[in-house]
Amino acid sequence: MRAWRNYVVGASMLGDRLHRELQERHGVSLADYEVLVRLSERRGRRMRMSQLADDVASSKSRVSHQVARMEREGLLRRRECPEDGRGVFAELTDKGMAVLEGSAPTHVEGVREHMIDLLSREEQEVLAKVFDRVIAHLRGVDG
Repeated sequence: MRAWRNYVVGASMLGDRLHRELQERHGVSLADYEVLVRLSERRGRRMRMSQLADDVASSKSRVSHQVARMEREGLLRRRECPEDGRGVFAELTDKGMAVLEGSAPTHVEGVREHMIDLLSREEQEVLAKVFDRVIAHLRGVDG
């Protein structure tokens, strides 16, 4: 029970701190930062909306609202998928890439300061393996 409770409280506190640092210094939320990162890692800086929702562990509806807001802010744009008329891509704009590049050092510094540097290399490996297993299980890829 201690492990579970400490995880719940710690994950919440860590997310809140990282969000606050990004918001105060760059005016970007942690959720928006994650969308920018995912898109930046893809060829053409774009991906299907459904895949984006899966990658950020959010509902398609929530990501759709988030993307619409980010599109109004000029951080990304939506494009129809040329292969099938129903699919929609979210695509990172130059402005979105600039926001990501400006805020990334703050995020990396925060993750290191508030978590990574507190763990030994072995603890980092254990944590990575534990969450590889948890994520695979929750996605139905047990193994």
